[in-house]
Amino acid sequence: MKNGSKRQPAWIMIGLAGLCPTLLIMVVLFATLGISARASASESEPGKIVGVQFENDLFGGGTDRHFTHGSRIFAVTKPIDWIADMADKVPWFSKERAMKEGRERLQARTAVSLGQNIFTPADITETELIEDDRPYAGWLYMGFGIAANQGSRRFDQLELNIGVVGPSSMAEDVQTTWHDWFDLDEPEGWDNQLRDELGVVLYYEQARRFDVKDFALGLKWDFMPHFGGAVGNVHTFGKLGFTCRLGPDLTVDFGPPRIRPSMPGSGFYKAGDRLTWYLFVGGEARLVVHNIFLDGNTFKDSHSVDKKPLTGDVQLGLVLQYSGLRFSYTQIFRAQEFNGQDDADKFGSFAISYQF
Repeated sequence: MKNGSKRQPAWIMIGLAGLCPTLLIMVVLFATLGISARASASESEPGKIVGVQFENDLFGGGTDRHFTHGSRIFAVTKPIDWIADMADKVPWFSKERAMKEGRERLQARTAVSLGQNIFTPADITETELIEDDRPYAGWLYMGFGIAANQGSRRFDQLELNIGVVGPSSMAEDVQTTWHDWFDLDEPEGWDNQLRDELGVVLYYEQARRFDVKDFALGLKWDFMPHFGGAVGNVHTFGKLGFTCRLGPDLTVDFGPPRIRPSMPGSGFYKAGDRLTWYLFVGGEARLVVHNIFLDGNTFKDSHSVDKKPLTGDVQLGLVLQYSGLRFSYTQIFRAQEFNGQDDADKFGSFAISYQF
């Protein structure tokens, strides 16, 4: 545990200052979203998408600790021409629009989401502060983003999350109610959770897909390296990883969606008229500068632990899609995140989406 007053780190102030123009852009973008989407999106292009995700360490882990639960609902618009023009001017986004039009042209969508993450120490029956385990914490947020793809070859995603860490996230209420419904151990240590703090974090991810290769029995495989990062008082990190997939049709999306921090996946996908599927495996390393759920509150004294600067995930799973419906299951193995953690964490992720 680290106590005493905390000075505001300079890198956090720089990061938050840099988010202000992005926040203004996002507010204007979503204020005009309904009119613009109707006016500029062709009826022949992919439709609007809504989806829901659940991640829990009960799935494939059978534990109740650390990142113990996450839930998220999201909506993605049709491709919007003026958003594509806007994305083409953003640093890091695709600059290849003039090179390839037609089916490989740049398409861009906007997305909005609402999510909640819950974190606890390993022993939730202890009422006193557990100094050598991670803090109790909740994170309730809204996400506003732009997702752009260069045909089936490149995927860029920029998302701003704004929310609250602490009692106002309602994580205690959700976990206590959930455990009561399913007759699980009642969490007793929420009095020790992180204190209320406004959270702001900007995420960027880019994935590239190499040419799809034939495998056997009509199956194909592909390889997608990715990189990205985050800056804010919730997360600040850089990341690098890959995903490899095997299936009969790999052009439908860029992988299943996940709850951050995680490997990238696309909330959007191409609907078809038949059942299709693919298996996937991937890995990601993250160089962590700041994690509020380990480092503790930024502006107030709170419980914290010594984080490991290098962590990451290995994941594998299955995606099923029929017409406009997509279902995915991902099993995640997350490396140790703080000093004194006994072993890696395991949890599963379900996501279901519908395009209309």
